[in-house]
Order: sequence, then structure tokens, then C-alpha cells
Amino acid sequence: MSTAATLSSRPETVVRSVRSWKTPILLGVLAVIALLVFALGTPSAEVTFRLTDESAAVTLPNVVLWAPLVGWAAGILLALAAAHSAFLTSRGLRIPGWLIAVFAVIFVLAFLTWAVGSARTTNVALYGLLAGSVTLAVPLIFGSLSGVLCERSGIVNIAIEGQLLFGAFAAAVAGSLSGSAFVGLLAAMVAGVLVSLVLAVFSIKYIVNQVIVGVVLNVLVSGLTGFLFSTVLSKDGAKWNSPPRLPNLRIPFLADIPVIGPILFDQSIIGYLMYVAVAAVWFGLFRTRWGLRTRAVGEHPKAADTLGVNVNRTRFLNVLLAGAVAGMGGAFFTLVSVSGFGRDMTAGQGYIALAALILGRWNPIGAFFAALVFGFATNLQYVLSLLGTPVPNQFLAMLPYLVTIFAVAGVVGKSRAPAASGIPYVKG
Repeated sequence: MSTAATLSSRPETVVRSVRSWKTPILLGVLAVIALLVFALGTPSAEVTFRLTDESAAVTLPNVVLWAPLVGWAAGILLALAAAHSAFLTSRGLRIPGWLIAVFAVIFVLAFLTWAVGSARTTNVALYGLLAGSVTLAVPLIFGSLSGVLCERSGIVNIAIEGQLLFGAFAAAVAGSLSGSAFVGLLAAMVAGVLVSLVLAVFSIKYIVNQVIVGVVLNVLVSGLTGFLFSTVLSKDGAKWNSPPRLPNLRIPFLADIPVIGPILFDQSIIGYLMYVAVAAVWFGLFRTRWGLRTRAVGEHPKAADTLGVNVNRTRFLNVLLAGAVAGMGGAFFTLVSVSGFGRDMTAGQGYIALAALILGRWNPIGAFFAALVFGFATNLQYVLSLLGTPVPNQFLAMLPYLVTIFAVAGVVGKSRAPAASGIPYVKG
């Protein structure tokens, strides 16, 4: 049979591109909200954003915005961006990430201007809002890095909540008994490793469902720390639950840089370790042999095994390392945020860290910025409630979880987890 006849006898293959309208629909809804609320419903007021503290060595002039102008300009720009995203989707083209990022920045600016303009006080310290957002994001960043280390090697880490909580508990107890915050930090890392050890043994050695093990560990740690808190820590808080705090280490000159100086160079030791951890995990994953092997066992463990990589040992060690990283995030609660442990004080932030991991597309840098988004949403709730805005506190408290839903649902872009994530490996 001739080649032409062979080709003509084959059924015609029709290739159709799959178009997702989730992002254009979401952007369109937000653009309509901006036009109705931020443009039509904006107050006729001037809003002042203070970029630096008046006592700072270097000061910047305040930014004064007229709320109606910002509302209408933002509404029009957002509508154009939504229309452009719909046009790209109709043509089967990918919506660029910068468009979503610019859309988010404009929407947040318009929301801030409208909310502050409607408040009792139309003056807000923007530098304080940003600095507080970074502070609140610290445990989320450590938790998301823990998830990156686990899932990049093929283990689903639902136990981030338990690692953070047990790290906070160990830091409080060890810091109180020793009188040293650094001993408490070390104890928190050990506590995180212990939780990870249980996760690794059951999920890797005994091949128990990883999601179930993680959920059980979260419940176990919550019950255990709650029991010890009520029976031991509460009865003698001076001995068991009075850890010293880690002071902020201000770097001269650098901390005086406007806006970013107080955020980057006026942190506790845990804050500086956060920056080091993000850089180290990124460099390790994408620039070292260890990182290549880790990504290999997370994507194709059988091929990695064929090349001589011990898959389960690599996974085991990475899960333990992830526990130490999450433990540092847990220490933040009792050594930096407050001087003492409280029952379930992590308040589900381990699950938000998991969402930041997904939103960041299993990349340390992406997870870092995603965690900052959640920290900003949390801090915005506190700042706006103090200013006396008309926005209900219940709605503001929902913001981190709404972002979590959008991240997990893939509205802001399709995310692909490592191919072997959650799949146990049995040699042979």
C-alpha cells in the first residue's frame, strides 16, 4: 500500500485546545465590583499614604490620592484588563502572568483607597502595613518551604499544621526551662523533625496513605499539645510557659532605607533565617546535585532508581529536613509573636501554607511571594479594623481563605504538582 493510501486510510485527528474561562470570568467579576463599589460608591475624600516614619533618618513625602479619581481610573483599567484576558482566551492564547499581577495590584490599591477613604481616619502608614504583612507571613513561608521539600521529593505534607504547632510548643517549653530563646529555637526544629519522622515512617516504610497520615498527625499534635497545655503549662506558667523573646536585630544604615529598610533589615533572627531558607532551598533544588536527585524522585522515581538514586532514602531525608524548616516557623509564634504558648495557636496556618505552596507552583520563590499575599490579607484585616472602615471584620477575616480557595481551584493559573507526589515507591 502506498504512503498516500496509508495516510488516507487513517482517521483524521482533530486537535482542539482546551480553553479555561475561569480567569477571565473572575477578572470580569472583580472589574464589575470595582466599578460599582470603588468608582460609583467611592467617598469624596483625600487619602494619605505615609511611606516612612516621621522619625526615620531618611523620609519620603506622603502620597495623597483623591479617592474618586483612583476609583474610576482603577475600574476602567480593570475592565480593560478583563476584556483583554477574555480576548486572549477566545483565541486560545495563554493569559500572561504579568497581566494578573498588574490586575491584582490595581485592585488592591483601589480597595485600600476606598476603604481608607471611608474610614474615620483617612491616613494610613503604608510602610507599617507592608512590614506587618511580612511579619505575619514568616510562619507561612517556613511552612510552604517545608511543603516544597516534601512534595518535590514525592511526599504530600498535610502535616505542616502539626509541625508548626509542635514547634511552637517545644520552643515555649524549652525556652522557658533553659531561659534561652536560642535553645527554644533548636527545640522547635527537633520537634518538627519528630513529627516528620512519624510521617516518613508511615508513608514511606509502611506505605500508608500520605494524606491520611498528615491529617492524623495534625489531630494528634493538636490533642497532645492541648492536653499538656491544660495540665502542665497552665498550672505553672512561670516555669513552663514563659519563654524569652527573640529581639529584633536592626542593621544600621540598611534599616534606614525608605519603605523596604524596616521590612528587610529590622527583623528577628527567625526573620533573617527566613530569607536564608528561601534562597538556600531554591539554590539547593535547582543548582545542586541533591536538588536534581530530589526533583527526579518526585517526578519519575523509577528512572531515578535506575540511575542509582536511593529513592526512599532521599524522600526520608527530605521529609526530616522539611520538619526542621517547619519547626523554625513554629518557633516564631512563641519566641517572636507572643511570649507563650496557647492552645491551637497556629489557627490553621499550616493549611494556608499548603495553599501558598500550590499558588507558588511548588517553587520556593513562588511560595515566598504567595505567602506574602496571605500575610498581607491577614494584616489588612487588623489595619482596616483599627481605622474604622465600613468593611465588616468578618469579611476581612475571610480574605486569606478566599485566596486559598482561588489558589487551590487554579483560578489564577493552572498548577501542576510533581508527577509522583503522593505516590509511594516500591522497589522492583
